[in-house]
Amino acid sequence: MGKKISFFVLSTTGSPTKQLTMSKGLLKGLSLLLMFALIASGFVVYDYYALKKMLPSTSRLKSKIDNQEDEIVTQRQQIQNFAREINSLKTKLIDLNRFEKKIRIIANIDKSSGQEGLFGVGGSIPEDLNPKIELESKHNSLLRDMHEQVEQLNVASVHQKDGFESLLKYLDEQRNILASTPAIKPVDGWVTSRFGYRTSPFTGKREFHKGLDIAALKKSPIIATADGVVAFVGLKGMLGKVVVLDHGHGISTQYGHIDKALKKPGEKITRGEEIALVGNSGRTTGAHVHYEVMLNGLPVNPEKYIID
Repeated sequence: MGKKISFFVLSTTGSPTKQLTMSKGLLKGLSLLLMFALIASGFVVYDYYALKKMLPSTSRLKSKIDNQEDEIVTQRQQIQNFAREINSLKTKLIDLNRFEKKIRIIANIDKSSGQEGLFGVGGSIPEDLNPKIELESKHNSLLRDMHEQVEQLNVASVHQKDGFESLLKYLDEQRNILASTPAIKPVDGWVTSRFGYRTSPFTGKREFHKGLDIAALKKSPIIATADGVVAFVGLKGMLGKVVVLDHGHGISTQYGHIDKALKKPGEKITRGEEIALVGNSGRTTGAHVHYEVMLNGLPVNPEKYIID
């Protein structure tokens, strides 16, 4: 049998009242149990203080995670706003393209059949992006669509720029043509003889009158009926002193019977600018200006070029 050990339980007076007896094995087991309990308690205490020490770091980490989540939500909102702006920009480009087509129709300008469309040859208008995605969901597909449409809008903006440049060039050319086309009377006066066949006031015979005679007071100002360059100043047979303006595009005007030229050959002239004074030089019955319009060297009716 194993050895036993006796214990006396003392009363409050110090005298033994009870004797406890247990074996050494049991005592050893109790000692081990107590030791494990102390060790476990030590680990618990250590973990407690370790967790207590980590608590501020955990709080900071949680705050950082919350901030990152807020940033992600904000970034996704910005992505959605960019998607809306892309849709708006696309709408504006389409409206500009329609406006260009409207101007071309009004101005009767044919668009080249070989010219590319707004979004390229055969390119259809991209569908609007859908920015209404849950903020908790990933926006990868929206970002991919946005990237594709940005490239398409870049192509469209280049094509639209080319379209407006060609339109501007055409309209500028038309403006130059209009500015160089006679459109007003050269002098304020009364028409005494029109373009076409008439009876000559000098011979009484039927003759072809190549211009328009406009009577006015002597030395009244004669103005250019269109933009141009002074091509000739001098005497010209029965027309006496004349001024000839070259307007380009095969158009020229001639002003005869003048008293005095106010411009010299080579000078640039704008419509409405004074170029000479009314006179009665050459063969004439009184002070007037003989006004001719020539197209590619052939006389045409000046009254067709007077709109005022």
